[in-house]
Amino acid sequence: MHNKLPPEGEYAPPLSRPAPTPDDIRSQLDLIIASPEFPRVGRSAAFLIYVTEETLAGRAKRIKGYTIAVDVFKRNEGFKQDDPVVRIEAGRLRRLLERYYLVAGQNDPIRIDIPKGGYAPSFVWNDKVDDVALPDVTTPLPRRLGFRLPQLMPFGIGAGAMFGVGIVAMSLFAHLLPGRSNALLSAGGPTLVVAPFADLGDGPQAELYSVGLTEELLTVLPRFKEVHVFGREASKSLSPGVPASQVRRELGARFLLAGGVRVSANRVRVTARLVDTGTDRILWSDTYDDDTHIRDLFSIQSDVASKVATAVAQPYGIMAQVDAANPPPGDVGAYTCTLGFYAYRAQLTVDQHSNVRNCLERAVERYPSFSTAWAMLSIIYLDEERFRFNARSGTPTPAERSLSAARRAVRLDAGNTRALQSLMTALFFNQKVAEAFKVGEQALKTNPNDTELLGDFGTRVAQSGQWERGAALLDRALELNPGGGGYYHGMRAFAAYMLHDKRTALIEISQADLQKFPLYHAVAAVIYADADMMDDARREARRFHEMRPDFIPNIVAELKSRNFQPADRARLIADIRKAGLPAVDEVEASMVLSTKERPVSLP
Repeated sequence: MHNKLPPEGEYAPPLSRPAPTPDDIRSQLDLIIASPEFPRVGRSAAFLIYVTEETLAGRAKRIKGYTIAVDVFKRNEGFKQDDPVVRIEAGRLRRLLERYYLVAGQNDPIRIDIPKGGYAPSFVWNDKVDDVALPDVTTPLPRRLGFRLPQLMPFGIGAGAMFGVGIVAMSLFAHLLPGRSNALLSAGGPTLVVAPFADLGDGPQAELYSVGLTEELLTVLPRFKEVHVFGREASKSLSPGVPASQVRRELGARFLLAGGVRVSANRVRVTARLVDTGTDRILWSDTYDDDTHIRDLFSIQSDVASKVATAVAQPYGIMAQVDAANPPPGDVGAYTCTLGFYAYRAQLTVDQHSNVRNCLERAVERYPSFSTAWAMLSIIYLDEERFRFNARSGTPTPAERSLSAARRAVRLDAGNTRALQSLMTALFFNQKVAEAFKVGEQALKTNPNDTELLGDFGTRVAQSGQWERGAALLDRALELNPGGGGYYHGMRAFAAYMLHDKRTALIEISQADLQKFPLYHAVAAVIYADADMMDDARREARRFHEMRPDFIPNIVAELKSRNFQPADRARLIADIRKAGLPAVDEVEASMVLSTKERPVSLP
């Protein structure tokens, strides 16, 4: 159902719509049959046309396995019900329709499905199209398709993609493709099928575990909204040893996640692998061993599923690395904007900021229901103010634009981790700290394996004075994503400095390769000053002052805007002065601690 978005903070009741007309349904049927994303497998097209026309003719109750076998598959009248042809083809057709609506048809106005338990189709308005305005239902459907398949509009972004332990840069160029609030087109974003994990054991425990692990993966993987994950219907239709080429041919998915489970006595071993269905190349594999004397099977399968999902599906994971190094053919779409965003987050450079902002602004202008793009744009807007990157003057301010974009992202998709992260961050920098932490906790529950969220939330928690918990969240982000970029290491170094852990601070700052990011040099300066490495401290302080000459004269306001507590501000200012940076009267005054300011308690 299509609803106009209400003003911020308000929720409008859903608007009713008349049922699709036969002409609308036939137009939708033509779109499906003509689409290259509806492969010609068996008699699927004839099957779909037959059951659709029979239903529109008022003969839905006549649609049985026997009539389909005779009329579509040309079986003779002696056809026996134990012939599985209709059931097999019906299952294939359901998977093809699932794939079509996941890929080309995600913004189609009408959805045609074949519900389980029968062969008669259903016709409903596609409630996953989150368009900002109600479509014009008075115009015939074929003439309304302008909002469905807009022409590609080229525009470029130059972004250095950093992924893996040896993070490398590459140039990315973006053209806009349509997106919706909670997913990207497969032409732009990764598409993944999970095959049932093989039972490699001798007893019932291995079978139970393999089924449970597959189900757990199908639960945790879709939480990463930049990845398309085919549903349970597609997964259950596959055999544990399904060839990658079959997945590519029948479902069109780019990646296959498969593996096996072996249980012997109290030992459990899980193997998992990610396969490129186009080349049959294993892109990643890992083995997980556990002991049922220490943990129960349910805890083990939940932990393994989380580790596997994080490794392959997170923003800096295996699939993103593959797409960054070798974008899919024709992939010049909105997904490239997200790759550019994560590349920018890994390096935090002013040039990348401008490119990614332009890319995302064009994306949300043409596709205003793209929640992830709004969330990323919120963070990009905020960086205009907190980092002084390509700041635009006038009203609304960057912080206000950031908050507005974040609220819109959440309204479009309340379960989108990136949307919740952006709202948490925008609220924090708009001095709504308690509200920010409430949203942050909600985001953490939504996807506790998202390292981008863990790193950002850990940073905010630490800055507010909760340094130990912030450090723990950052440690978790680094554990799940050791090659995710220098920002995590830089903030972990800062937390260690605040916790008087000089050794960890020095180790972590050495791994934060953010030479083009001004605040990196400020953090390095205070860490070296605290460790009495004065030559290094003065060098970093000079570099910081060259890159951000406006910061020191306004240091109190800068630190307050980041919600540093009085004692932490005083310590930072003292070590900045120790490193040789100038201090003004305002700085001297800030060193008098106020007993009225207290750390913000987390909910």
